[in-house]
Amino acid sequence: MSPTSETAKGGRRLVIVESPAKAKTIKGYLGPGYVVEASVGHIRDLPNGAAEVPDKYTGEVRRLGVDVEHDFQPIYVVNADKKAQVRKLKELLAESDELFLATDEDREGEAIAWHLQEVLKPKVPVHRMVFHEITKDAIRDAVANPRELNQRMVDAQETRRILDRLYGYEVSPVLWKKVMPRLSAGRVQSVATRLVVERERERIAFRSAEYWDLTGTFSTGRAGDPSDPSSLVARLNTVDGKRVAQGRDFGANGQLKSEVLHLDEANARALAAALADTAFAVRSVESKPYRRSPYAPFRTTTLQQEASRKLGFGAKATMQVAQKLYENGFITYMRTDSTTLSDTAVAAARAQVTQLYGADYLPEKPRVYAGKVKNAQEAHEAIRPSGDRFRTPAETGLTGDQFRLYELIWKRTVASQMKDAIGNSVTVKIGGRASDGRDAEFSASGKTITFHGFMKAYVEGADDPNAELDDRERRLPQVAEGDALAAEEITADGHATKPPARYTEASLVKELEEREIGRPSTYASIIGTILDRGYVFKKGTALVPSFLSFAVVNLLEKHFGRLVDYDFTAKMEDDLDRIARGEAQSVPWLKRFYFGSEDATEVVPSGGDHLGGLKELVTDLGAIDAREISSFPVGEGIVLRVGRYGPYVERGEKDAEGHQRADIPDDMAPDELTVAYAEELFAKPSGEFQLGKDPVSGNEIVAKDGRYGPYVTEILPEGTPKTGKNAVKARTASLFKTMSLDTITLDDALKLMSLPRVVGTDAEGVEITAQNGRYGPYLKKGTDSRSLETEDQLFTITLDEALAIYAQPKQRGRAAAKPPLKELGTDPVSEKPVVVKDGRFGPYVTDGETNATLRRDDDVETITPERGYELLAEKRAKGPAKKTAKKTAAKKAPAKKAPAKKAAATKTAAAKTTTAKKTTTAKKTTTAKKTAAKKPAASSSDE
Repeated sequence: MSPTSETAKGGRRLVIVESPAKAKTIKGYLGPGYVVEASVGHIRDLPNGAAEVPDKYTGEVRRLGVDVEHDFQPIYVVNADKKAQVRKLKELLAESDELFLATDEDREGEAIAWHLQEVLKPKVPVHRMVFHEITKDAIRDAVANPRELNQRMVDAQETRRILDRLYGYEVSPVLWKKVMPRLSAGRVQSVATRLVVERERERIAFRSAEYWDLTGTFSTGRAGDPSDPSSLVARLNTVDGKRVAQGRDFGANGQLKSEVLHLDEANARALAAALADTAFAVRSVESKPYRRSPYAPFRTTTLQQEASRKLGFGAKATMQVAQKLYENGFITYMRTDSTTLSDTAVAAARAQVTQLYGADYLPEKPRVYAGKVKNAQEAHEAIRPSGDRFRTPAETGLTGDQFRLYELIWKRTVASQMKDAIGNSVTVKIGGRASDGRDAEFSASGKTITFHGFMKAYVEGADDPNAELDDRERRLPQVAEGDALAAEEITADGHATKPPARYTEASLVKELEEREIGRPSTYASIIGTILDRGYVFKKGTALVPSFLSFAVVNLLEKHFGRLVDYDFTAKMEDDLDRIARGEAQSVPWLKRFYFGSEDATEVVPSGGDHLGGLKELVTDLGAIDAREISSFPVGEGIVLRVGRYGPYVERGEKDAEGHQRADIPDDMAPDELTVAYAEELFAKPSGEFQLGKDPVSGNEIVAKDGRYGPYVTEILPEGTPKTGKNAVKARTASLFKTMSLDTITLDDALKLMSLPRVVGTDAEGVEITAQNGRYGPYLKKGTDSRSLETEDQLFTITLDEALAIYAQPKQRGRAAAKPPLKELGTDPVSEKPVVVKDGRFGPYVTDGETNATLRRDDDVETITPERGYELLAEKRAKGPAKKTAKKTAAKKAPAKKAPAKKAAATKTAAAKTTTAKKTTTAKKTTTAKKTAAKKPAASSSDE
């Protein structure tokens, strides 16, 4: 019997999900007997500040939102922006006969369901409805087979939430006091930041080494064809039996790690010349069978990595697009640690293998993938196309980023049920004796694939852009031992070792997962957090730590070493999973973490108590020297310091003779700061330049370099009132783009400070002024503003010229198009050219359809095509901007006027009702607007 017919007999059912998009899709599958409404993420959480805590709580409880003295009882409050939605849910529940809590089946979803039950206090039967894909069959099956709320999962989520609150609220204030206000610390975000900082430290300490080798092109003398090439390229392997040094033989200090032959340029060129007339022969041919099995279906982290490599998506953009695909019924749940496929999915994948590639590509038995992730939540499947028959990408009707991500998931899933790729790998060694008597041996490797198997459908990408992909063939000539070869060319090649590559979003996700730090489902929000906090910024796809993050990590390592220790964080994850499985209790564990183990007889986990006591760590801060924490030696007496207003370099003590100081650019990578660069910064004009006295006022005029660029100002006499009704404000003006501190004159400064300049008045007596504003020079007449082309026009434009500008119709929106600042190439989604343009709010990338503003750490000169495509992908994932709630509310038809007799009696009530409706409408529109982007963040807790 269908859910709709059951409902007709059994009354009305209220189904609550997290997001409006999900609610809309599910409503279409359930019919008129069901009301499907969204909670819009969490409706209740720990308070965001003391102001949200009920008045009955005081002291530490009010600060933390957790009663640490009474078994760590959390203080939950309904979020201010959710009160209207809760009111609506209560009203709908009052009219319902049953309640179905249909939030996601993971810890976060289970917790949302529990909070809904606690707040709504239903008096009707309550069912926990779970599903892993949003299809008609899955939804109807979920209605027919509900379960009870899983309290163990709720407890596990609550423990994580309390832990993250204690960590963040106790450690973050230490950063405020010792480094900079408004910083934050987190159980996983601080460790992720440390990983990025440690990689940069390795790059700073790295010393490059130069090494040389030879490359030879050898000919068989035959004509050759595609299956049997006429020549091969081989690299020098040994000289007199001693292996030639390659990059892997050097340490980070630039020194050799093993006994190998290190060729310099002179030796390499001499050997190449000595081998010019050498007769070469094949010394050995070694052939081995090659076999490659398909990759497991996607889980959250592998999807993020591949979307980064293949599509240029950041982790956050990937999850936003995947969320839309899931909510609209195209894929299964996208936050999963599992690589398992259901029998239904396996059957669907195998059917498509046969249909699309033929029976030869289908293995006899279905492939089964064992989960490799520790403590994986196996309730979910791998990420796959939804349904019992997979829609091909062409059948979905999807476009843009959603099409591309669906296609990636579809290909990977189908390929996971295909046969292995097989072939042969061959290594050929070629030798000869040089004219100086040295024996040289070259080596070449090749690979041929005789049956592509799963590679017909899918090949995984690589983090290293120079890495060779699995399906790449390298065919060598068919030669045998003893065959003579002629050297067509032998060249000497110079190389330099490179520092370890910075993390990308994909490689950082991989590193966190391999170290078992945090939950894979939270990595996208973690990376988003460290980017938003300014701890890390992007250069292309690389994650670069800021100098601020160096100070933060330095403090945490020296004074809270255990909290950012990788093994400690992984052990905490194990503990939390033990609690989730019912193998450990939450309260005793939290006590040990926060207060330490006070009872010597208390049983602690094997291997000792790794928890210690957070409260004690954050209590005694006297040993933390704020200046030392934020100071890093550069060399030759120069020190980098991280100040409250940004990083700077300094030499000598303040106010001492010879003291030098200069600010560091915000977007500078730490490994680029050298003694030579610091000297350049010191040499630049800085400080205060006295230009002379204003002949009218007699005040001293000075030029300065401020936080927002160079400017001129006047020094007011001592005693000049700065507050009150008689306050005098010093005249100040920014320098034009064509001016600099070392060339500006007193006359220039006085002209700048004379702005705005009165150009004249129009026929009606309205004054026209020339002014310099945030978006450039412009004219102003009343409320009518017109842009000027250059800053110099502020002083030169005449009244006639200004009137001529105002005589022209005002350009609405866009002025004449400016030429692009940079061309980046063709966008892989829209297939249109991408350029960087200068807009009203700064430079932005565009493909003509989508515009995305460059971030603070993006530079027009250095931005890569991949970074441009990523910004556009993130912008598309957010969807088009929606109208504000105020405008929507304003367009509503006015309420009908009440009869005269009832008007007085109903005036107050009507006013209240109208206000409530407008508030509800505004809140609903605002929260609905945020749903798609907020949902992943809501699932990440404070990690």
